[in-house]
Amino acid sequence: MNIFIPLLLGLIIGYLLRMKNREVNVDKPMSVALLLLIFFMGVEAGKVEISAGWLLLSSVVFAALTIVGSLGFAVLLGGRR
Repeated sequence: MNIFIPLLLGLIIGYLLRMKNREVNVDKPMSVALLLLIFFMGVEAGKVEISAGWLLLSSVVFAALTIVGSLGFAVLLGGRR
């Protein structure tokens, strides 16, 4: 799907509204669109079949290695000794 068409259309409409000195509140429509996006991403993620045990183990190992790497890099840069 081409994302540039709606983006450019939104830019043009926003520019035209700014030229007419009209202020449009887009907070609620943006919040609704974001929530729908997150919902549909969850639906797509739910379709994928995975092994939960393997995913949990690999996530914990990745998190632990990330923490150890961050601490090691901080010590390398002159943190606590």
